[in-house]
Amino acid sequence: MDGITSNLPDTALVTAELAWIEVGRVSDIPPAGARVVQSPHGDIAIFRTAEDEVFAIRNRCPHLGGPLSEGIVHGARVTCPLHNWVIDLASGGATGPDTGCTGTFPVQVEDGSIRLGLRLPVSAV
Repeated sequence: MDGITSNLPDTALVTAELAWIEVGRVSDIPPAGARVVQSPHGDIAIFRTAEDEVFAIRNRCPHLGGPLSEGIVHGARVTCPLHNWVIDLASGGATGPDTGCTGTFPVQVEDGSIRLGLRLPVSAV
């Protein structure tokens, strides 16, 4: 990235079109819980399931924009606290009779650290 000014933290790892940014540790998130990370893409909810799987989705229900990080996590799904829409954490899609989708983000877990993959602007690649 010679000659490009970036506001990425020093701990960011840039690969292809993604910047991998360390956002915390798995142990920072309670089992079946979530934490919110602010990003240029909006608020992102980082979820930890009871089975210690980690997912990242936009912290906004596709129905009426409810804060998904405040919902109940069950398996690899979260129920929106506003109107009980169930969102699949892997796909971001609403389940059951509901339709809609919220954005998902790639995550990596290494030695207990969580890295969030964020797309870089084309000009930064």
